[in-house]
Amino acid sequence: MPSNDESKTYSNKLRPWAIARLLPNMQQEIVARFRTQSDANGHRSCLSRQIPQDRYVVFFDHQPQPTPPASPEPTVGV
Repeated sequence: MPSNDESKTYSNKLRPWAIARLLPNMQQEIVARFRTQSDANGHRSCLSRQIPQDRYVVFFDHQPQPTPPASPEPTVGV
């Protein structure tokens, strides 16, 4: 049975169209993935109407990278 990370990668390959929210400092956050460009564009349009202050882009992610696990917050001077 494939591990959870492998199944996420396989799932991402099945949905190559991604929507990214543009963040400051040239960063982005993938918020959704779709099988078709039409579905991705429709969802981006809906997101833009619901949250007009954010910017979203649709792109084809031909080699999706697995999402790295979140690192814990560093503790300062305990």
